[in-house]
Amino acid sequence: MTPWRAPTLEGRHVRLEPLEARHADGLWEASRDPRTWTWLSIGQPSTRAELDAWVDDALRAAAGGVELPLVTLLPGDRVVGSTRFLALRPEHGSVEIGWTWLHPDAWGTGVNVEAKLLMLRHAFEVWGCRRVELKTDARNDRSRGAMEAMGATFEGIHRKHMLVRGGENRNSAWYSVLDDEWPAVERGLRERL
Repeated sequence: MTPWRAPTLEGRHVRLEPLEARHADGLWEASRDPRTWTWLSIGQPSTRAELDAWVDDALRAAAGGVELPLVTLLPGDRVVGSTRFLALRPEHGSVEIGWTWLHPDAWGTGVNVEAKLLMLRHAFEVWGCRRVELKTDARNDRSRGAMEAMGATFEGIHRKHMLVRGGENRNSAWYSVLDDEWPAVERGLRERL
């Protein structure tokens, strides 16, 4: 089985490309608003060294074939955030989309909608996935609303699923899109754009 590789995915509003060290400057700028980090599993990097360590960790995960981190760019190559393919299980036709964060300037602009459309399309139509998972902090109403608006199915709350931000318990809300649901989800995402 051929290992999955981080793709470059391009739409009208956004381009996703494999994360590289050269993106660190743009990621640092995009990461400065604390609202971005409210629900992520780590706190906002307060120094450039902390952000560089985050980039290094993501690149190690990519090199090990564990995760496929992508940088999110607007036209003109402005970095506005990052996202990843996680929980890579090609033998089961299953993957997770997560670790998504965007600078608040990109919220509500269609950037996340198009990014999810591109990633889901790649998962289902290139990799042949049967299932794509998404999860978020159960208290993150904004993210949960976005998942529901895209047509993902709520599967439940995993209580005390993770320890985040230095030891805080996180209950995670799980969602999924299945291959036979993909055509309707794709139509809905395209209409929202």
